[in-house]
Amino acid sequence: MSAKAITEASGKDILNRHLNSHGAGAATCRFATVNSTTDWSKLAVDQPWLLTTPLVVKPDQLIKRRGKLGLIGVKKNFEQVKQWIGERLNKDQKIGNAVGKLRNFIIEPFVPHTDAEEMYVCIYSHRAADTILFYHQGGVDIGDVDAKAVKLDVPVNSTLSLADVKSKLLKEVKDAGTKERIAKFISALYTTFVDLYFTYLEINPLVVTADNLYILDLAAKLDSTADFICRPKWGEIDYPPPFGRDAYPEEAYIADLDAKSGASLKLTILNRNGRIWTMVAGGGASVIYSDTICDLGGASELANYGEYSGAPSEQQTYEYAKTILNLMTSSPKHPDGKVLITGGGIANFTNVAATFQGIITALREFQPKLAEHNVSIFVRRAGPNYQEGLRRMRDFGSTLGIPLHVFGPETHMTAICGMALGKRPIPQVASVEFSTANFLLPGGQQAQADLKAASDATEALGSGSDEADSVVAAGAQRNGSSLNRKFFSNTTKAIVWGMQQRAVQSMLDFDFICRRDEPSVVAMVYPFTGDHKQKYYWGHKEILIPVYKKMSDAIHKHKEVDVMVNFASMRSAYESTLEVLEFPQIRTVAIIAEGIPENMTRKLIIEADKKGVAIIGPATVGGVKPGCFKIGNTGGMLDNILHSKLYRPGSVAYVSRSGGMSNELNNIISKATDGVIEGIAIGGDRYPGSTFMDHILRYQADPETKLIVLLGEVGGTEEYDVCAALKDGRITKPLVAWCIGTCASMFTSEVQFGHAGSCANSDRETATAKNKGLRDAGAYVPDSFDTLGELIHHVYGELVKTGRVVPKEEVPPPTVPMDYSWARELGLIRKPASFMTSICDERGQELIYAGMPISEVLSKDVGIGGVISLLWFQRCLPSYVCKFFEMCLMVTADHGPAVSGAHNTIVCARAGKDLVSSVVSGLLTIGDRFGGALDGSARQFSEAYDTNLHPMEFVNKMRKEGKLILGIGHRVKSINNPDVRVKIIKEFVLENFPACPLLKYALEVEKITTNKKPNLILNVDGVIATAFVDMLRNSGSFTSEEAQEYINVGAINSLFVLGRSIGFIGHYMDQKRLKQGLYRHPWDDISYVIPEQYN
Repeated sequence: MSAKAITEASGKDILNRHLNSHGAGAATCRFATVNSTTDWSKLAVDQPWLLTTPLVVKPDQLIKRRGKLGLIGVKKNFEQVKQWIGERLNKDQKIGNAVGKLRNFIIEPFVPHTDAEEMYVCIYSHRAADTILFYHQGGVDIGDVDAKAVKLDVPVNSTLSLADVKSKLLKEVKDAGTKERIAKFISALYTTFVDLYFTYLEINPLVVTADNLYILDLAAKLDSTADFICRPKWGEIDYPPPFGRDAYPEEAYIADLDAKSGASLKLTILNRNGRIWTMVAGGGASVIYSDTICDLGGASELANYGEYSGAPSEQQTYEYAKTILNLMTSSPKHPDGKVLITGGGIANFTNVAATFQGIITALREFQPKLAEHNVSIFVRRAGPNYQEGLRRMRDFGSTLGIPLHVFGPETHMTAICGMALGKRPIPQVASVEFSTANFLLPGGQQAQADLKAASDATEALGSGSDEADSVVAAGAQRNGSSLNRKFFSNTTKAIVWGMQQRAVQSMLDFDFICRRDEPSVVAMVYPFTGDHKQKYYWGHKEILIPVYKKMSDAIHKHKEVDVMVNFASMRSAYESTLEVLEFPQIRTVAIIAEGIPENMTRKLIIEADKKGVAIIGPATVGGVKPGCFKIGNTGGMLDNILHSKLYRPGSVAYVSRSGGMSNELNNIISKATDGVIEGIAIGGDRYPGSTFMDHILRYQADPETKLIVLLGEVGGTEEYDVCAALKDGRITKPLVAWCIGTCASMFTSEVQFGHAGSCANSDRETATAKNKGLRDAGAYVPDSFDTLGELIHHVYGELVKTGRVVPKEEVPPPTVPMDYSWARELGLIRKPASFMTSICDERGQELIYAGMPISEVLSKDVGIGGVISLLWFQRCLPSYVCKFFEMCLMVTADHGPAVSGAHNTIVCARAGKDLVSSVVSGLLTIGDRFGGALDGSARQFSEAYDTNLHPMEFVNKMRKEGKLILGIGHRVKSINNPDVRVKIIKEFVLENFPACPLLKYALEVEKITTNKKPNLILNVDGVIATAFVDMLRNSGSFTSEEAQEYINVGAINSLFVLGRSIGFIGHYMDQKRLKQGLYRHPWDDISYVIPEQYN
């Protein structure tokens, strides 16, 4: 839900900071908040007025009518307030059906006033306007405010005038001065309401005394989706749970995951000790599963509500599943065992196999606890790669040791609820439909004979309407709306805003199997790149689609376009849609993003209505016109499109809020009828751009549409417009309707379902009331979603029986080649990889170094030495080894500007080259003569030691062969002027390594060479090389073969390369900081040896 209630303290804090800047002239709200952690002594010091003023105290937990419930203490002193709170803090309180603990309180100064000074003000938003309510009497005894209060509607995107406030709201306020003050207050309050994206703001009472205006009690809701706009003005806002439902840390954890993810992850804990747990994919599906569980008598045992959707990664799904399983197995055991319902509709673009792998990983981790709690698991899912996902789940289930039942789209979505609760038998062998990978095989497509004879199968079913004979589609009346037209045809052309390559390819593949002559997508707009072209497939061949930086260029170059599919984010969807509305040729806009602030959506609706443009969305997957056009990812992958026969038109049109459930409707309708002729998901936001009625009246006017299906939901009142149209004859075609969310009335506290608009604010907005209203108006309404398909089949059968629908013979669609990447994902093909890696994996939720997540790398503080051990050697080496690596990096980091590598880096830097070029020029000098002697030194000393050569024999052998001993000798340092770096490393190795025979051997060699010449010491290269070999051979972390392999591949030199890079970067930065100019070597430092010239 985008509109979220805030505490009274939060609301007053916001008003304190912003209200009077608009000229409200109100007193600042003084208050103090108290909970179980409050230090009363400190509170009195911080808020000294508490000790000198009569006080009012009340709970601050979204409780309505606190005065009527006796939950307000008035005119108390500080000690009495402490006692009053102490008597109630953490005590159970029953309010209606909800029982909860009082944990948060607000204390305010008592404001002396008379009843005549109390007034009532409320502002709330709806689709076309904001309504201001005012009543000249306020307080706890105000009664039915809706009937008493004066109302003033302020249309969206318009201003409120003081004259209107005075003349329309304040008629009962007689004193001119008081009227002026109240009018200014209401005007400022409304400006604040709009600017700060409030959706509801009630003050009761507003006390108007002779010298001031006081806000006593306040209730408020904010549009939480406007956080990215209003956070600087709101500050940090906490949205408390409804009274009667505590906030759990697990809910906060999932909310944090959700905030960091592009997917949707939701969790509400209803009954921690319940035995029925759900893990459902999809916002609409999650509501339907809860409905079905409650319909089957499981309301009291339903433990949670939640959803995961929007293509979460395997890691995100694992985290979500792990949280559910931990909750499930940490609560007391149940004598009947527990059930986990892992369900979902048919996904549009979520990779089912990937998400299932995350769930399987969590199940494997919790297997002992699941068995201990006698858990049974029921799975039903479909969508991209679902076959592989179900196979993995079945294979894993055979090893889990607890019952795990797996079903696909051949099983009705909610059938597993009945199985889990023992209300329906569990089939031993599931009937798997004839499909493979991305395609339904042509030979497996069922004939339509069963549909032609549908009337024979419907005799036993009763009518869902008292007007069973009225299925004839009488002449439909057009309502004159600009939306009462066909949106799409087989020649529709569209522009896509956003670099949504998968969605565009999906649209083109749909076009191809629908036998369109040309692609429906003719251009894309993406302002973050220059104009270019993107390659896509059209059937077997490749085509180019232009991408424009500017919308105006795309529109002007493609005059045939009349649809825009907008994939812009919630932050930019408003501006990009407003921009496209300036072009008259665009007649339909689909807005995919969810989370667009409600004020922005309402403004878009107003602008679109002015220009006769239809908006589908926001927060939608889009819509589909079988055989003609589909929006974005609607319909899912090709296998589902083929399976649901969306490549050709049927006779049934539907409209739904839920995008995920539109796929399920495609499936249900394709099984129960001859298929879909059009389907639109209007979106889950509170204010969809087009309404149920907009589309139903289009279907009514379309002679090819024979049957209409409506899938509504809890929240809002749009369904009652459908009821009115049924009653007054604007809708004459048979309408099958069901509103999801019937479970809401069975919960003791308010639950926000998956969609922003799915929350009932009154009894009239409940799904149960809507279903009754639709049934009474003449719609066909099933008893539950479980029987929706049967009822659609029955009504369709009546149409076939009376000849109003004549099913056509099925024509198989053309085949479309499967994309290579998807075929590989499904395991249908294999290809040798171009690269192999065994040290790092960036594909999951977090980076992994040699099997260790980056979070663990940081939390264990392994240091740069530990990172080297992971990335270079694929294992965690002992801490002394890591310390050795770090010491080597430190002592090799630099050796002054005169050495060749540093010199080259400096020359390049002074020539104006960039960092990478300058550092590389220095690195290229590393070799046997400069810094690169480590590997050679390691080989020479190792071979001598391993062949049992005495140090003197080794020295003599190298002299006889005329070879230098690498790692021995220094230009400056000597036995009398030792290199401190060598001393530091040598002492560390001798003290900390378990054994260092090669280093000791090298030191014996040093004794011999320094007797000949003092500067023939063991240098840095030599000490690091020999110590490195000792580490490989004696740390216990490597086999002898592995140790020798690392020596052979040149791993030892890596320490010098890495360490010296630090110094090279330092020299580069130093030259830039000193602003040194181009370097030219002086002539006097060059010896010019020129051949003599002969005449």
